[in-house]
Amino acid sequence: MSIQPSDYEQLLSKYSDCNEAIILLKQYRSYLEMIPSIRRSEESLITIPLPVVKLRKVSVVQQFNEFSPITTVAKTILIPCDLAYLMCDPEWKIKMGGEIIVFIQRPEEDLSDLLARWRQTQVLLGNDYEWIMPQYYRHIISEGAEHLYPLFVLFSQTDERIKKGLAGAHLPCVIALAHQTSVAELNLPDPPEAQLHQ
Repeated sequence: MSIQPSDYEQLLSKYSDCNEAIILLKQYRSYLEMIPSIRRSEESLITIPLPVVKLRKVSVVQQFNEFSPITTVAKTILIPCDLAYLMCDPEWKIKMGGEIIVFIQRPEEDLSDLLARWRQTQVLLGNDYEWIMPQYYRHIISEGAEHLYPLFVLFSQTDERIKKGLAGAHLPCVIALAHQTSVAELNLPDPPEAQLHQ
């Protein structure tokens, strides 16, 4: 059975919700441990669907002649991922730690397409950037992080070669579950410190 546009849209909608994002991250424990406070999830995890960033310094070569100087300009762009999960200190209200970049498999998307989206994201976010935050989180400083952590969300009907290829590239992937428990049922303590095991 092939992946339908409605399947993709359902997961994009679902994992845009903070509580559903935590349930998703439960499948990849080291990412879950990055969240400062699971009990205060709304203040600790910012979810941004189809995120946009402002690149502060983009080099542009003037087209007048080959010896023209390179100028730097700011540029706002759409990142080729589906979701960005940003960590926030619930007490200080500041963004912290690494950033989890989520790629949900899209209809007709094969391994090379998924990998290309991740590579494009790496290239774009290799610049000096800041996130364009949702209105609710506009007060939070949104500087880019030093570390990006990808997470690929696949379907049960995803071709095995995609799963094998991501595993071979050492990129974490999870299968979207048809039925998931609630956050309350997870019974997870707050980690004393967000530690990522690589």
